[in-house]
Amino acid sequence: MKLLRKIPLILAIGSLGSLAFPAAAQNSAPAQIKAEIARLEQSLNDKPISDPDLKSILPMITDALRSTREAANAGQLYLSLEKLGQVEDLLQGARSAADRAEVEREGLPAFESRWGKASLRLTALDKDAHAREWIDSPVAIRALAEAAQGRAIPLLEGGRGFATATGPKDGLFYVGQAEGEADFATFCASLRTEGKPSSFVPRSLLPELQALQEKTNAAFQPPKSIDLHPRFIALNSQIKLAQELDASRFYAGALYAYLDAVRHYRMLDAPPLDASRQDQVRKDVAKLTKDLAASSGDNSILQLFLERASSYIAHPDGSAPSADEWRGALVILNQVVPAYYAAQKPATPLTTRSGKTVDITLIRWPYT
Repeated sequence: MKLLRKIPLILAIGSLGSLAFPAAAQNSAPAQIKAEIARLEQSLNDKPISDPDLKSILPMITDALRSTREAANAGQLYLSLEKLGQVEDLLQGARSAADRAEVEREGLPAFESRWGKASLRLTALDKDAHAREWIDSPVAIRALAEAAQGRAIPLLEGGRGFATATGPKDGLFYVGQAEGEADFATFCASLRTEGKPSSFVPRSLLPELQALQEKTNAAFQPPKSIDLHPRFIALNSQIKLAQELDASRFYAGALYAYLDAVRHYRMLDAPPLDASRQDQVRKDVAKLTKDLAASSGDNSILQLFLERASSYIAHPDGSAPSADEWRGALVILNQVVPAYYAAQKPATPLTTRSGKTVDITLIRWPYT
């Protein structure tokens, strides 16, 4: 089976069908998240992923579940939710790929029937998502929901493309991922939280995205383009996602994806840290986290990135952070934080060029 070689690097980011929310755990967002983690862990115990063609997926799911629980136990609400989305995506993709007997037996017509049912459901969920009013929820939860919803339909379409091009069964993983993303977006909307007053003013980030894409294109030169190819894939995937979310007026999701793209871009040249700088980064992350907690406004998207930085430099098992983790924490402090506050200001005019132009259309797999 060729499926696993086609999984985009950026999509190590799915569920077991419609999400079930235990009634006893619906009193708060942290409790709901922990209940969902427990449900997914129980699902893996009750129905292990035993398909040999999916053996490389299981460690990815179990590792993601572990880090999700660690973030939840550390009180990192937004990071635990972000990581939960990764689990939901992968797990539902794996379940869908494993359930392939009918498609293998009956071929493309069976896939099309299954795809059509998923398409009807996901189209309805996408319509609901666009009509949703986020009144009391923190902006970070809205952003994670919008980003997940924005990935769902392209993944579904991509699955159909693989089924047609290489074989019906090869599209099943992506159909499952698409359903996992949409279900995760619905789960986010169900969370019971009371956010701080939000200063978030929805606006297009197209000028920022245009500028970042141009800098990315300029940076894509050997040897960097060869040595850091996976980083460039992740960077371009986030820019693409942010552009799609921006076009759909999912502006909170676009901001989240844009900031992650900024992080990837700055990691291309981030220097290593010596011991003294590591100590300063640790202090700066702790101070900014404390300041945000004490602030009166909703800066939860920035809090999500600071929770990431904290997870990079403080491991639950006490192990030492890697050089890349230290670099990542510094990039969040020095690059993502300023980019976040700059995005709160009115948009700058789009760059216009004089002279003749040529339109070039690039065709690429979603989020690669």
